[in-house]
Amino acid sequence: MLEVKLVALTDVQDEVEAEALLGLLRTKGSECWCRRMDVAAGAWTGWACTGGPLEVLVSERDLDAARELLPERVT
Repeated sequence: MLEVKLVALTDVQDEVEAEALLGLLRTKGSECWCRRMDVAAGAWTGWACTGGPLEVLVSERDLDAARELLPERVT
């Protein structure tokens, strides 16, 4: 099994922004994922996976190429 080391690329405000960035990264061949930064953000709804910021992760080998795709505001 091939082990992939994940590193943080940036954080985004919501799922819409995360999916847009993940889509862009994937079209360029980057392995990428996102994860909730604050699981308590949606606790009031009973769903710990709703709302709040997300962290976008990429494989370590894709980090430099992924950084080049980021808008200036997050670099």
